[in-house]
Amino acid sequence: MPVKKLKEFLDKEAIKYVSIIHSPAYTAQEVAASAHVTGRELAKTVIVQLDGQMAMAVLPANRKIVLQDLREVTGSEQVKFASEDEFKKRFPDCETGAMPPFGNLYGMEVYLAASLAQLEEIAFNAGSHTEVIKLGFQDYERLVQPKVVSFTT
Repeated sequence: MPVKKLKEFLDKEAIKYVSIIHSPAYTAQEVAASAHVTGRELAKTVIVQLDGQMAMAVLPANRKIVLQDLREVTGSEQVKFASEDEFKKRFPDCETGAMPPFGNLYGMEVYLAASLAQLEEIAFNAGSHTEVIKLGFQDYERLVQPKVVSFTT
């Protein structure tokens, strides 16, 4: 059960959340459609390497990362997308590509697109290709303490 670690953490912190089970979906836009969440409010987690250190870039499903912008806002010399082979061992409890945006649970910095910080609620993959979790943005921000920056199209 991939979401066990995340749900245990949320329960321990007494966070109210909704779990949405949906048919298997693999792209962020498919997940949004399957879970009946807009692409604007579904956060996708992309693993990047910032000067060789893995980090999470979290952005709306309907946006794309601008690597140059991410490089500038992080002050990194080199920014690139991490390959699945490079990061999948960091997420042993998740299906590849369905990592929740909780870098604090996986020892990673989290860079959050500024547009997500405007939302009342945030929804995201819960570690599997068939479940989304939705919770209040303020709870997410308090637990994860992401760096809110602009790096998307």
